[in-house]
Amino acid sequence: MSPRITRSQESILQLLKQIDRPISAQDLYVELRNRDRTIGLATVYRGLEALKLRGLVQSRTVNGESLYSLVHSDTHYLTCLGCGTSIPLEDCPVRELEATLHQSLPFKIYYHTLEFFGMCLPCQLQLDSPTVRE
Repeated sequence: MSPRITRSQESILQLLKQIDRPISAQDLYVELRNRDRTIGLATVYRGLEALKLRGLVQSRTVNGESLYSLVHSDTHYLTCLGCGTSIPLEDCPVRELEATLHQSLPFKIYYHTLEFFGMCLPCQLQLDSPTVRE
């Protein structure tokens, strides 16, 4: 039997449902702190980690910062290394692989992410601009 969800973990889940976008642990802490003065930053980090281990919360790193969200579905992005913009992809190019892995290995898959890194057009144009060159 797995441990029950704590009050602070439930608060984290409720806030993630309300905002419905990826958020950093620090920003999540600020939002939670506005509602409950007793919650600490370490509690938020522990709660997020516990919820990740249960498959309820996922994280991805953008520009060196971890962003957390509820596990709605698998996520796929094109992420610009210049400005950090992430463009979500609608189709899942690895769904069949996930199904094969699920059937062939004793491993419970909660979700997957796929991210391609490169440069968006505005950042490409900025790099090619004569004002940027030295």
